[in-house]
Amino acid sequence: MTLTPNDGQILKHLQENLEATKTFIRTFPAEKLTTPCAPGEWTIKEILVHVSDTERIFAYRALRIARQDPTELPGFDQNAYVPASGANARDIEAILDEYTAVRMATITLLESFSEDRYSCLGTASENPLSVRAAAYIIAGHELHHMNSIRENYL
Repeated sequence: MTLTPNDGQILKHLQENLEATKTFIRTFPAEKLTTPCAPGEWTIKEILVHVSDTERIFAYRALRIARQDPTELPGFDQNAYVPASGANARDIEAILDEYTAVRMATITLLESFSEDRYSCLGTASENPLSVRAAAYIIAGHELHHMNSIRENYL
């Protein structure tokens, strides 16, 4: 959450991040997208699919919490998800299309919540989570990974 300003404009930040990420990813040549920065690390394609997967999970958590579902939501194993995604075999434009669709669905979902829904609390991965926090985690998680790509893949 600390990478995204806590200024009450999360929807604006999510939209801006979407455009910035797509522009940034398109600067890489095809061969760079499937080459990890070091052995055992993820590729840029895998990172982008991971960002989308994580966004889906946190948007789902936000929905359940906003609807006051008291069920404790489980965690997930990102390290199992990445190889199962088949990201490196996919076309980058298909990945970016999916990323865009996920982001637009997230924005639409968050826009549907009244302000009081953002304060709703639930439990995910054995930790308290508000709808507001889930939204900011989505944005901050994306920025974290784009910063990582800048530091390790350029």
